[in-house]
Amino acid sequence: MEFQKISSPSLRDLFVGQLENMILSGKLHIGEQLPPERHLAEAMQVSRAVVNSGIAELEKKGFLIVKPRVGTFVADYRRTGTLDTLISIMQYNGGRLRNEEIRSILEVRIALDTLAAQQCINRITDDEIQLLLEKTERIKNAASIAAASQAAFEFQHEFAILSQNALIPLIFYSFKAPVLSLWERFCTLYGIPALYQNTYKLWSFIHDRDVEGAIHWIHHSIGESINGSRKIYY
Repeated sequence: MEFQKISSPSLRDLFVGQLENMILSGKLHIGEQLPPERHLAEAMQVSRAVVNSGIAELEKKGFLIVKPRVGTFVADYRRTGTLDTLISIMQYNGGRLRNEEIRSILEVRIALDTLAAQQCINRITDDEIQLLLEKTERIKNAASIAAASQAAFEFQHEFAILSQNALIPLIFYSFKAPVLSLWERFCTLYGIPALYQNTYKLWSFIHDRDVEGAIHWIHHSIGESINGSRKIYY
């Protein structure tokens, strides 16, 4: 048996993590100015180099704004954030998504799936429809919630690829970790058959080349998880 090396976070990583938590928890407010680097270094008992590189990383992630000769300020990460910001938000609180983040991810899914349906359904081939059916059936036959969630992700990602829009599958794949987490929660609450039925219903509209029906179902089924009878909030 091969054992992997255990590594501990660097001081820089710990510095970045602490400030991210303070910002996301509201202990540091948007627009608030941080103390000078030397004061942070003394208070946190790390070197100036750690503070300087950590601030640069947090600025890159959209959490801080550095104004030369003025100071460092907490940024409105909703306006300045990147995919790295999203990853930090999803990892905050041990990876447990907040209800606001769950709703936001589901709303983005509605937009992406709707666009994929508009781009895909009118030109999809019979072979591609069969491929989507095979991926749908893997949900029903999954031996575990994790396997069912992975199968559902593969269906949705293939659907995005078939849209022939270069960005839709890339954007969708970037949400893989939280999307899998939400599907696992859905299955825990409502069962694998419910996830299968939702996906099969979408597939049936794709099979019938019914764009309006598919879009209506996308809004209805995901909407059920946002405001309806199958909410998945914590």
